Amino acid sequence: MRVAAIDCGTNSIRLLIADVDLPGSGALTDVVRRMTVVRLGEGVDQTGEFSAEALQRTFAAVDDYAALIRKHQAQAVRFVATSASRDVSNRTEFISGVKERLGVEPEVIRGSEEAGFSFSGAASVLDWDSERKVLVVDLGGGSTEFVMGTCKGAEHAISTDMGCVRFSERHMRTDPPAETECSMAAFETLSFLENVAQVMPLHETETVIGVAGTVTTVAAHALKLEDYDAETIHGAELSLDAIQQSVEQLVHSTRDQRAAMPFMHPGRVDVIGAGALIWGTILDYLNKVTDGRVTSAIASEHDILDGLVMSVARGELDAQEVAS
Repeated sequence: MRVAAIDCGTNSIRLLIADVDLPGSGALTDVVRRMTVVRLGEGVDQTGEFSAEALQRTFAAVDDYAALIRKHQAQAVRFVATSASRDVSNRTEFISGVKERLGVEPEVIRGSEEAGFSFSGAASVLDWDSERKVLVVDLGGGSTEFVMGTCKGAEHAISTDMGCVRFSERHMRTDPPAETECSMAAFETLSFLENVAQVMPLHETETVIGVAGTVTTVAAHALKLEDYDAETIHGAELSLDAIQQSVEQLVHSTRDQRAAMPFMHPGRVDVIGAGALIWGTILDYLNKVTDGRVTSAIASEHDILDGLVMSVARGELDAQEVAS
C-alpha cells in the first residue's frame, strides 16, 4: 500500500511517500523522503500570525509535494501541522491554502498527538523487547515533545513551547551569541525541564532517542561527516561528552563558520545554535536526574513522519475492509 504523509512544523515541511506492508509486517519502504526549510513560524512568537512571506514559502513547497504525490500515485495522504499552527490568528488562511493545493485539509494536531507519532517512529530504530524506559525527544522549531515508554508503546507525553526557531528569535540575537544570551536560553530550557519532570518520571530514563533536524545535525558534527549522510546518522549512539563538545562548537560559532560546515543545511544555519543549546541542556539534565545512568543518546532519522505514514496506511486498510 503506497501512502503519503506531510509534517509541517515551525521551521521545515517534510514529505514521506512510502510503501507499507499491510496487512503484514508493517514494514516501511521509502519511495520519497523530502525536507524543505520554509520557516513558517518566523516571527510568530512576536506577532501571533504567519507572515505573508512565510505562507508563500510554505505553499510553494506544498505545490512541489503535491506534484510528487501525484507522480508516485499515493493512495491516501495525511497532512499535519504542529507547534506554530496551533495558536496563530490567521490559521484559516493557512488551512485553506493547503487544502486548495493538496486536496486534503491539514490537521492541526495537539502536542500529545505529535508526541505519540514521534515515539512510534523514533522507537523503530531500536531492536528491543525489554521493559527498559525509553525517552524520545523531538526537538522542533517551535516546540519540543518528550515521550516516555517501553516496547509496548508510549506511556507519558508532553509538549513544551521551546524550539530552535523560537529560542533563536527570543534569546540568541548576536553573532556569535553572547554568554548572557546563552545563559538565558539555558535557564528557560531548565525551567521547561523542571515542569516536564513534574508530569513524567524523567529520572527513570534508561535510553534517550533524539529526532528532528537539530539532533541529527549535532550528530553529523560529532561524527565529523564531510556531508549530511542520513544512513550514517540514523541509529548512531554518541556519548554525552562527544555531543556536548559539538554543542559547544555549534553554539559559539559565527554564522559564517556554521554555514561553511559541509553537513549543514542552509535553512539550519541561523537556528542550529539555539537548537544545539537546548539539546545539550536536556542531556545534561537527564544525566543528573538519572544519577549518571544516561551517558549517551541515539539519533534517529525516523520520527513523526514514519508514525504518520503508518496511521495513514492503517486508516486506508480499515476503510477498505469496511467497503468490502
